[in-house]
Amino acid sequence: MNGSSLTAAGLAAGIGLIRVESEQQNESLAVRKLKERDPQGITEVISFRGETTVVLPRNRLISACEFLKSDPDLDFAFLSDISAVDRFPIEPRFEVNYHITSLSHRERLRIKVKVLSKDAVIPTVIPVWPTANWHEREIWDLMGVRFEGHPNLTRILMPDDWEGHPHRKDYPVEGYR
Repeated sequence: MNGSSLTAAGLAAGIGLIRVESEQQNESLAVRKLKERDPQGITEVISFRGETTVVLPRNRLISACEFLKSDPDLDFAFLSDISAVDRFPIEPRFEVNYHITSLSHRERLRIKVKVLSKDAVIPTVIPVWPTANWHEREIWDLMGVRFEGHPNLTRILMPDDWEGHPHRKDYPVEGYR
């Protein structure tokens, strides 16, 4: 269905007019260009409340990030944050989320990479965005996701002799005894 339509469910919920758009119209320029560049490079696109998340396999993370930063039509030159989610006991257990911004085009994009608990390793994005250094160290320290190629992957918040990663869902609340 193209254009806008009024639905009974929307009226009953007090929402009013609900705009229904085709997937093609709703797709951001960044998503379209990523799909054109590497059709198998995106495993999922999530659009929710005006925010777009692109789920990538970890082996395509670096090339996608380099492209998003270097393409002048996109210019995602600012990495504002990296976060991690522990989905224990679900596999893949970890999700690493990169929040990037194109200041020149006033656009935001989230990149998500899922990793298994038995192989919680992801390539570092420091060569693309140097500000990733401390974010990656924090995620490694608290969640245990290792960033391959990181120049100084050492603890940042916990003492050097700390055992485990305290933000994991299976970490004992009172610590290991």
